[in-house]
Amino acid sequence: MAKKRAFISFDFDHDKDLRGSLVEQTKHPDSPFRIKDGSVQEPITEKWKKKARELIRKADLIIVICGEHTHDAAGVTAEVTIVHEENKPYFLLKGRRRKACKKPRSARSSDKMYGWTWENLRRLINGERYPDVPAVE
Repeated sequence: MAKKRAFISFDFDHDKDLRGSLVEQTKHPDSPFRIKDGSVQEPITEKWKKKARELIRKADLIIVICGEHTHDAAGVTAEVTIVHEENKPYFLLKGRRRKACKKPRSARSSDKMYGWTWENLRRLINGERYPDVPAVE
């Protein structure tokens, strides 16, 4: 089975380490995904939105890593808005186990945040959702 291309949305100012951890997980022999990282480090302009939209369109799914400040990350909010507009599959992953992680402002109220375990990640990438994968909220 071909590995799915995942776009990672994350708070660049606070959660770069989490992005690195997710990239490391793609190196596992049984990993069902590979990263197509969009992390456009530019001010949010129409050019930025166009570039982000192109990257999101090319991805099979979007993984939104949620940290303590994700709700204040304008880039994540814009990316998730584009994800909705493009009707792409996505899920919210709780980035920090012992911290209060926040959803992006553009997340839907019905969006669940899932605990970051290898089993949850594998199942979410394969399209399984709550109640099969327990949410942390």
